[in-house]
Amino acid sequence: MIIPVQCEYFALEGLGKLLNTIKIVQTRLNTELEIEGILLTMYDVRLRLSNQVVEEVRTHFHDLVFDTIIQRNTRLSEAPSYGVSVIMHDANCKGAINYLNLAREIVRKNGMIPEPEELTTAKIKNI
Repeated sequence: MIIPVQCEYFALEGLGKLLNTIKIVQTRLNTELEIEGILLTMYDVRLRLSNQVVEEVRTHFHDLVFDTIIQRNTRLSEAPSYGVSVIMHDANCKGAINYLNLAREIVRKNGMIPEPEELTTAKIKNI
């Protein structure tokens, strides 16, 4: 299970409640349910609150938090209205690159590929 957490204040309160619910499910319904990681989303580097949420989540959940953070991006918001993924909508936008880096991180974490270098917009254009 991947737990997305918006970089907003109320998301922190919801995260604690969700984790309690997951523990109940693991105990009573699905002992094999595992948390792959916590994914920070809707991050805006300009906002102090976003940075505080990132710091708070990383402080409390350490290695459970993905290194990749999904940044706020207009192209990410537009893609669903066109009925396509952000990769199909604009593979070179920051949001698409964030999701590609997340995919690499998950695959690497599960031992499927060696340590890759992080994707950048310039590298996407060459793929």
